[in-house]
Amino acid sequence: MKFAICQELYENLPWVEQCRLMSAAGYRGIEVAPFSIAEDLRSVPAGVFSRMRAEAADHGLEIIGLHWLLARTKGLYLTSPDVSVRRATSDYLSFLADVCGQLGGTVMVFGSPQQRNLLPGVSREQALEYAVEVFGGAAGAFAAAGVTLCVEPLTPKETDFINTCADAVQVIERINHPAVMLHQDVKAMLGAESESIPVLIDRHRDLCRHFHVNDTNLLGPGMGSTDYHPILAALQRSEYDGWVSVEVFDYSPGAQFIAESSIQYMQRVLSEL
Repeated sequence: MKFAICQELYENLPWVEQCRLMSAAGYRGIEVAPFSIAEDLRSVPAGVFSRMRAEAADHGLEIIGLHWLLARTKGLYLTSPDVSVRRATSDYLSFLADVCGQLGGTVMVFGSPQQRNLLPGVSREQALEYAVEVFGGAAGAFAAAGVTLCVEPLTPKETDFINTCADAVQVIERINHPAVMLHQDVKAMLGAESESIPVLIDRHRDLCRHFHVNDTNLLGPGMGSTDYHPILAALQRSEYDGWVSVEVFDYSPGAQFIAESSIQYMQRVLSEL
C-alpha cells in the first residue's frame, strides 16, 4: 500500500523543507494544494513546477497530483448558470491538468465545496448538467496530460452538491470518459453515507482511483475513533493499487506529529491484518 500526504499542513514552510519532513515521516507521495504554490497557478513560471518535481525526487518523493483545485481562485465555479464562468472553469481545469503532468502527478481530486454549492435558482439536475459540461469539456485535456480527474463526494456540512458516491457516479457515468473517475474519502463517507465504508469500497472498486484517509475529528487516521482495520482490509480485497493519501483539516497538534502518527498507525494496522 502506497502512502502519500496532502502537503498544505506544511504550507508555510519552504518546499524543500516540506519534502524533507514528509520523507522523514515515511511518506513516498505528495498531494499538492495549488493555493500553497500561488492563488492562481497561471501566474507561476513553468520552471517552478519542474524544480518542485526534482526537489521532491531528491527526497525520494513523488508528486502524485493535485487537490483543492478551485480553492482561493476567483471567477471559477463548477455549477454556475453563467456559461462563461463554466467555460473558464473547464479551461482552468485543463490548465491544471498540464501543471499536474509537469509536476509528475496523475490524479486531480475535485472537492472545492465552495465552488460547487447550488446557487439560487439552480436545481440539482441543472447543476448535474453543468458539472458534466465542465468536467466533460476538460476530459480530453486530462487524458492528454495523463491525469485522472477524481470527483470527490463531500458531506452535507461542506456542500449541498455531490454528497455520496452514488451522486458522484451519476456525474461520472454521464461523462463516460476514462479520465473522469471516483475519489473516496473516509471522513466524507462516514458523514454522508448510510452504508459502511467496506461496502462502498467494494461496490465502487472499478471506478475509484484515489483514496483519502482521515477521521471525523478532522485529524489523521488513528487520531480519532475510526477503526481502520476493516477499511484497509477492504482496500486490499478490492486490489486497490492507487495512493492512500492522508488529508487533515485540524493542524493544531503540529504537522509532523500528525504526519508521523497517521502513517505509523496505518502501518501498524496493515501488520495486524
